[in-house]
Amino acid sequence: VFSSLIDKQQHSKDSVFFRDGERMIDFVLSYVEDKDGERKQERRRLYEANLVNVGLELETEDKSESEDGKTFFVKIHAPWEVLATYADVLKVKVPFKANDIPDNSDMPMNWLSTPFRLPEHIMHPEPDYFTAPFDKSKSDFFLIDDKETFFSPSTRNRIVYYILSRCSYYRDECGDRDKKGIKRLLNNGTYTAAFPLHDSRYWTRSRDANRESDRYNLHKHWARFFCFFKEQPLNLIRKYYGEKIGIYFAWLGFYTEMLLFAAIVGTICFIYGFLTYDDNEWSKEICSEEVGGNIVMCPLCDKKCGYWKLNTTCNSSWQSHLFDNVGTVFFAIFMGIWVTLFLEFWKRRQARLEYEWDLVDFEEEQQQLQLRPEYETKCTNRKLNRITQEMEPYLPITSQCARTCLSGATVLLWISLIIACIIGVIAYRLAVYAAFASIMKDSATTNLQVVGPYITPQLATSVTASCINFVIIMILNLMYEKVAVWITDMEIPKTHLEYENKLTVKMFLFQFVNYYSSCFYVAFFKGKFVGYPGKYEYMFGSKLRNEECDPGGCLIELTTQLVIVMTGKQVWVQLNQLRKARNHPESLYSRWEQDHDLQGFGQLGLFDEYLEMVIQFGFITLFVASFPLAPLLALINNIIEVRVDAWKLTTQFRRPVAAKAHSIGAWQEILNGMAVLSVVTNAFIVAFTSDMIPRLVYMYAYQPEGEMNMKGYINNSLSVFNISAIPLENKPDDGESPSWFNSSITTCRYRDYRYPSGHEKEYHHTMQFWHILAAKLAFIIIVEHVVFVVKFFVAWMIPDVPSDVRARVKRERYLVQEYLHNYEVEKLKIQLSQNTHDDCTCTPMIYPSIPKHEVLSECL
Repeated sequence: VFSSLIDKQQHSKDSVFFRDGERMIDFVLSYVEDKDGERKQERRRLYEANLVNVGLELETEDKSESEDGKTFFVKIHAPWEVLATYADVLKVKVPFKANDIPDNSDMPMNWLSTPFRLPEHIMHPEPDYFTAPFDKSKSDFFLIDDKETFFSPSTRNRIVYYILSRCSYYRDECGDRDKKGIKRLLNNGTYTAAFPLHDSRYWTRSRDANRESDRYNLHKHWARFFCFFKEQPLNLIRKYYGEKIGIYFAWLGFYTEMLLFAAIVGTICFIYGFLTYDDNEWSKEICSEEVGGNIVMCPLCDKKCGYWKLNTTCNSSWQSHLFDNVGTVFFAIFMGIWVTLFLEFWKRRQARLEYEWDLVDFEEEQQQLQLRPEYETKCTNRKLNRITQEMEPYLPITSQCARTCLSGATVLLWISLIIACIIGVIAYRLAVYAAFASIMKDSATTNLQVVGPYITPQLATSVTASCINFVIIMILNLMYEKVAVWITDMEIPKTHLEYENKLTVKMFLFQFVNYYSSCFYVAFFKGKFVGYPGKYEYMFGSKLRNEECDPGGCLIELTTQLVIVMTGKQVWVQLNQLRKARNHPESLYSRWEQDHDLQGFGQLGLFDEYLEMVIQFGFITLFVASFPLAPLLALINNIIEVRVDAWKLTTQFRRPVAAKAHSIGAWQEILNGMAVLSVVTNAFIVAFTSDMIPRLVYMYAYQPEGEMNMKGYINNSLSVFNISAIPLENKPDDGESPSWFNSSITTCRYRDYRYPSGHEKEYHHTMQFWHILAAKLAFIIIVEHVVFVVKFFVAWMIPDVPSDVRARVKRERYLVQEYLHNYEVEKLKIQLSQNTHDDCTCTPMIYPSIPKHEVLSECL
């Protein structure tokens, strides 16, 4: 007997069985006795008595067996009769016949994938069967070899939790039907936790030679970083943790696989920009003494900024070319198609998992639609439910409207706070730029302004502002999580599904504005509303002049912003996760029970993981035209993320309650919306943030020599301002004149397409400006239509459900009907042969060929 292998003390702490060594522990409840614990003790007594009444078997471990010496543990075992009854209620699918459909999934040159494969018993821990919903009255119809192992551990703890969530803690004569469910007992402190056990320690095999340790196998083949190039054992994950966690890792793994293609193309585009470094004519002109050294630019800020030579932006121009080249356009179009392929192929992968994991006809379980304990507590009004004909709590419509309005106002308030923080960062950029320009300015007037070859005021301002913005984002994130939960609790959602959906929308909205607003500013607002010398635009009527883009363009600043926020976020998340890691637990349940940070991959934990990946998805799709290496960074992060999440799940967290899910839920619609938005944002980035369109218009229409090159582009793209033409009445009244009033320089250049001083349309936009604007709008329309047409065509061409899966589903449904029919016929023949009364004279031999309803009608 297994119990004889270890002593009682060690057995009680480290075993997954009762003290008899035979009955498996399916669930554990823990509690701590306190001074004011009479009511809690009475609740526990009634609750545990009712659990015993429904058939569960309980065994209590004394507090002396716990690590802290204060915690009691109630071990729960579900015998076969209970499991069979509730498997029938929940329509759990179980095997009835081995799958006889040939597996034609072998690919040509399949041997190439050998290094990435895991052992067959790890990838497919269970044989492939046809399944059908369990029927307790037809238990001999199913393939039951061993009743103790027939239901998987995840199914067992799901059934037990289903019972725990519905069992009451009241006396029958009390009649208080609201007092039921483990969640209410956890909320009022009667129990401190409720969780299923891991099957063993993760670093050693199970002591029972007849039982394979799934946790040990998961840690060995999945949770180690050096397995990063191996496939994930999704079937084993599903078997051990349930479908909901399994579908998350399936999605994360598929997303990472698809990122590989985007990373390769993005890296090629970056390499193309690097290889065409020497062909960059406009950068050569900026850096040359003949062109850039002789062009004097107008000051970029008032009072403290001086004139500067164009060649001081030489380095930023070369850096910008790495990302702002012809490959940018190609990559933006490619990512628009990639995101469609990703979503469509994921639907197919999801459909295949639905079949393999018996989720084809899955509907949301009733416990996901049950009333939340908070809803029952706060809603004192009662009304008759027309379906159940029972009185149930409800929230009056007036209270619903008031709470919804207050929630909406709070959301708007916090979004306004985000925008205010972004405006504050913009004001910082405007104010600090002048300070950097003043500090870095050389006193030698003959050089006008000498700036370090690498550190320019623009670069210093952009980097420091991006860092400050990232810090603000992280601080606001900590606040938003609490605010979003508080707002959602205030609305008192009726069901758990409604609560999760409301929280998802709020958190995503907050994170979207928080992470992306600064990128939207740099991409679509900076440098677009500047004005021109003598008539500059100022921020909200203040003395802070709106930012300009230097001749290198604003794209390099968007790239800088994206790199700092995206990379910083990924590093922050990983460090935060590692910070929460703890030492190895000394027992299967006692140590973990005391640490609330390690409460596992529950609903909120899985929600955070999805949110993190969706925000990353936005970075690599919404702004990828400015940074082709973003998919590569995301790929590296996700390779680490998969193994870190696996490590946390197998070593640091309590085992979560298994739950079913046939898809990634509301996140699918969010990804679809971001995919559509990404096409628009990337088209606008190429058109308005990048200098690609102005260069093409110049090369094809305004090149003075009629050649297909970029010679003379810089001189063509800069307008001339006559400093002496500024009327005296436009000078400031405070006596501090801008730098050009006290300079001997008569003209300066600025980035725009305007007529010079003395022209009849002085300082109005030239025709080239309108031609470029028309080309930009045409580019946006053409690219969007082309990408959207390709997206819809690809979506139409790729069916959501693979043909072989559709055939297997039909085959399984057919076999279920056929085998059930034959089963009923055989059962009827046995009954007839045992029947002493000759009420039916039909010939048994013809039964198998007659439809079921004809057999029954004939025998009746």
